[in-house]
Parts: sequence; structure tokens; C-alpha cells
Amino acid sequence: MGDDAGRLPQESDTLVSEILESETLQSETPGEARRELRILHVFRAPVGGLFRHVEDLTRAQIARGHKVGIFCDASTGGPRGEGILASLEPLLALGLTRLPMRRNPHPSDLGALAALGRLKRSVRPDVIHSHGSKGGVYGRLSALIRRDGVVRAYTPHGGSFNHQPGTALHWLYMRVEGLLERATDIFTFESEFIADRYTAYVGRPKRPARVIWNGLHPQEFEPVVPGPKATDLVYIGEFRAAKGLPTLISALALLRERGHAASITLVGAGPDEQELRSGLTQQGLIGNATILPPQAAREAMKRGRVMVVPSRAESLPYVILEAAAARIPLIATKVGGVPEIFGPFASMLLPRDDPQALADAIECRLGASSEQLAGEAAALAAFVEKRFSVDAMADGVISAYREVVTASNRL
Repeated sequence: MGDDAGRLPQESDTLVSEILESETLQSETPGEARRELRILHVFRAPVGGLFRHVEDLTRAQIARGHKVGIFCDASTGGPRGEGILASLEPLLALGLTRLPMRRNPHPSDLGALAALGRLKRSVRPDVIHSHGSKGGVYGRLSALIRRDGVVRAYTPHGGSFNHQPGTALHWLYMRVEGLLERATDIFTFESEFIADRYTAYVGRPKRPARVIWNGLHPQEFEPVVPGPKATDLVYIGEFRAAKGLPTLISALALLRERGHAASITLVGAGPDEQELRSGLTQQGLIGNATILPPQAAREAMKRGRVMVVPSRAESLPYVILEAAAARIPLIATKVGGVPEIFGPFASMLLPRDDPQALADAIECRLGASSEQLAGEAAALAAFVEKRFSVDAMADGVISAYREVVTASNRL
């Protein structure tokens, strides 16, 4: 992939424009005389941004009077995921169903698909909303064989669309996506970027499609103030090479050569944690680095004065949305849906895999006055608040369901 994961084909730009121009998303007005929907969310892992999206959507749909259920993996989630699911379970009229699910295709998928079929017959959903690649297979596969009157909505996330184009795995996943489109009633893309990716790699959707951005709650726009022991920089996220950590280490080494030994706190976990520690040690940077386990995002943000997100690939990352809302000064790369978050301020974004550009940006931000940083952060927060809200997301998704219902007279 090139910079920004590639400027995508003109056809996909046209598609996104048409999607956005055609949206007439209506709010679910309290007391509106519309029948409640029975909605089953299907996805694999209760972790990360996908799970945050499902949790927010589930709570908002329940608050609007709909009956909701969740079908997901039983082997992932960790303490945070388990806690969120436990808090949701009493609210789920269609129940919480968990079975072991593997990330990649596995014989155990047959048992999970059979269980989902039994659950569907038992709870009789009006809508099965699939999220992510694995959820998309589970939620739509049976409809390839026989349509049953259930609306199938699908929200792709990064997942299969972030595999390197030209590889066998990418080819396989895109062929599966194309096949399953036949069993899809409506796409609710969570970013223009993923809508572009779908068109570029699978083809122009033959079903209705909407771009419905992830959203934030009003309280998330309360500013976060760095703590008294805050380091110069903070990184929050997975410890994986795809998150740009090697580039970050190289940039910090360049800064040290210039005589600026920037301090950094890295909050997270992941498969490349040992490589991270080794890289910091080899570059002589470990003394200025603090590595902490995952914690609540707003608490983690207090640990640095400027947040750095040097990713090589992203979809529409919540960590950037949350930091922008909290008025944390940001340094980020121009990848995935990140330009959609920055909007008119996208010129601030950096090319990926460029230690020199990252070092220059860090030096510039750390040398800026607190007034300048606060002003820039406030302007970005104001833009994000207008575009990304949980209420708008929930209303948009319900409107998408009802579009299919109205067109097909299913309910």
C-alpha cells in the first residue's frame, strides 16, 4: 500500500458522493408511531473499535424502544469486554449468545453457524446486523441459500479490507465479500474510506449503501487536562508494527540526535511489545519511555501533552475521535478514514512510514505555545462535535433498516 493506503479510484469517490448526497436519515422521534424492531447484532470479538461501535449502537437502539440481542465470540474480550457485556446482558431482550469463534476460517465455524440458525428461529429477529468480516459471513451466509424475510445489514470495518492487495488472502476475502453481497440488503459503511475500499476491491455495491460515521457521547467532549507528571508525548493503542511503532522509534531517535530527548508514555498491549521494548533499548530511548498496560482512554490521555498516532493503516479510529473531542493536541498520519475526522484540518496529517516528517512534526508541536495548541485543538473538537455523534449514528442506522423495510414491505 502506498501513502494513505492509496488514493482510491475516481469511481469510488463518485460512489461516496452519491451515498452522502442520497442520505435522508430521519431521527427516531420519541413517541413516533413506528413499530419496534427486533435486532440481532452478529460479530466476532468484543474488543476494540468494532465493539465500541456495537455497544453504542445497542444501547441507543434499546433507548429508542427496540429489542436487541448480541451473538459473539466467547474466547475474547478480556476484563473490559466481559464487563461491558455483563452490563449489557440484562438489557438484551433477544439475549446474549457467545460461542468460540476463530479469527480465520475454521471447522468450528460450522457449529457456530448452526447455533446462530437456532437462535434466529428462536428469537425471530426483524434485522440481523453483521459487523466485520467474520460477523459478515455468519450473519449473511444462510441467506445465500434461502431468503427468510429477515433484513440483512452489514457494516464492514478495517478487517479484511486492510489485507495487502495482491496477496492470496486478500483475493480470497474480497471474493467472499462479493459473494455475500447477494445476501445483503443494505450496507452501513462506518467511513468513506471503507466505502471506497469496498468499491475498489469488490466492486460498486449493487445494494443500497450509506456512510454512517461512528459517534461520540456529549460527555466525551469535556476537555482532558494533562496530569502533573505528563510526558511530552503519549501513544495509546495496540503494540503492533502496523500502528507505526518502528517509525515512531526512528523519529524519537532523530529528535535525540538534534538534542531534543522527548519523553513518551506508551499505553497499550499487543503482539509486538517485546519488539517495542527492544527497539527503544537499542536506540538508547528506553530511559525516556514509560510503558503501561491498557487503561481507559481519557485516563491514558492525561499521561502526555501531545498524542501521537503514527499508524500505517487505520479505518476510522476511535482513539483519534476521542482525543480530538477531549482537545488533546494530535499528531497523526494520513491513512484510512483519519482525514474524515480532521476534515478542514487534514493538511496537518503526515505521510505514513516517514520518520523525518514525524520528527519534524513532534519538534514543531512541542515547541508551540500552549495557546496555539489549545486553539488548534478547540477548532478540531468543534468540527468533530458537528460530524460524529452517537445519536446521529443510531438514527442513521435505524433509518437504513427502515429503508429496506419500506422498499420490500417485509414488516
